[in-house]
Amino acid sequence: MEKMPQTPTFAAMFNSSGYSRHLYVNREGNCGGLFYQDNNLVSGSLEALIQHLVPTADYYPDRTYIFTFLLSSRLFIRPYELLAKVCLMCIEQQRLNETILDKAKIRKFAPKIVQLLYNWTETFPYDFRDERMMRNLKDMTHRIAAMDELHRKSVQQMTQNLIRKLATLNQYEEVLSKLNASATDRLTVLRTKPQSIQRDIVTICNDPYTLAQQLTHIELERLSHIGPEEFVQTFAHKDLLDNNKSCINDLKKTSNLEAYVEWFNRLSYLVATEICMPVKKKHRARIIEYFIDVARECFNIGNFNSLMAIISGMNMSPVSRLKKTW
Repeated sequence: MEKMPQTPTFAAMFNSSGYSRHLYVNREGNCGGLFYQDNNLVSGSLEALIQHLVPTADYYPDRTYIFTFLLSSRLFIRPYELLAKVCLMCIEQQRLNETILDKAKIRKFAPKIVQLLYNWTETFPYDFRDERMMRNLKDMTHRIAAMDELHRKSVQQMTQNLIRKLATLNQYEEVLSKLNASATDRLTVLRTKPQSIQRDIVTICNDPYTLAQQLTHIELERLSHIGPEEFVQTFAHKDLLDNNKSCINDLKKTSNLEAYVEWFNRLSYLVATEICMPVKKKHRARIIEYFIDVARECFNIGNFNSLMAIISGMNMSPVSRLKKTW
């Protein structure tokens, strides 16, 4: 993707009617429904903010604004509704429904709308698990490919990357589902096994550094599947009014953040279980020393989530009450 021109704040731009929806004034105040303070956009009406997102032949929104608006707008409008509005504005502004098109103008506009869609699909791919999103995307990309052959390859690459990301997510969710099921089965087997034949973590992996590395691999894999929108949807849910909660519930397409929290809890309980399983005090002390070494290696690697999970497991009451062991 070629680098898009970034419109400077408050740059004066005019369309054929002598007025641009992206016209700004170099002062604080209101301009076309957008409010500025110290030359920074701070708020605006939903329609004005959507219009500010829509590229034209001579305008492309700032990348920071694109990310911020696509992330926060889902609290007020569903992504498929936003994409539908963006596509409609593009069609109307560029007169894409007319029989005779301004090819010179289209050649300038096409790379900008492709870049916007590319940024959207790369940053928030999970939005496109919604069939309505895919429909709007296919409709717009089909129009672009039909109008400008030069961007057909870019459109195809963008679509292929998106499909690959969604397929990877589906595979990850299937693996998580199988892991959860097998964990339940293992717990049942563990309870029926005689304690004499149960193996502790030190027997399985006696090197703290190796375990810390493996924990880091797991952390990175799980963290890589969490989308930024999941944090907004999770933390904003309890603060929203009732009429907006249905919007958030409708948007919830993934549960990767919850799976990451569940992984943290599972690791904490593993630590506590491994420490409490040995009958003899010296064996418990050996396991505690082992997990302290693992925690130290996690700290050195930079894996602070596993570090805190191990500390959390050691602070659980069944472990902390073992005064003689400590």
